[in-house]
Amino acid sequence: MILHTMARHSKLQKQVLSLYRQFLRAAQDKPGFVPRIRDEFRGNAAIKKSDVMHIEYLYRRGQRQLELLKDVNTKQLGTFSKSKEDGS
Repeated sequence: MILHTMARHSKLQKQVLSLYRQFLRAAQDKPGFVPRIRDEFRGNAAIKKSDVMHIEYLYRRGQRQLELLKDVNTKQLGTFSKSKEDGS
């Protein structure tokens, strides 16, 4: 007999999933936003569960970005990224 158990999510995981759903809802009426949101969350999915401080930082940053996205005047999402240093 095989028993299937569902993995339980931590409180932080539930918060991140909720944030993701909120982003998708807020982006429905804004062309081009949904793929960007999916890419961002998928890219961060590789972060180790044990890296709680980094996850919490990204969660708080995501909450701030969500508030900006909900603004009717928001037309694009900005991003901050580290520049890659040239080896030459």
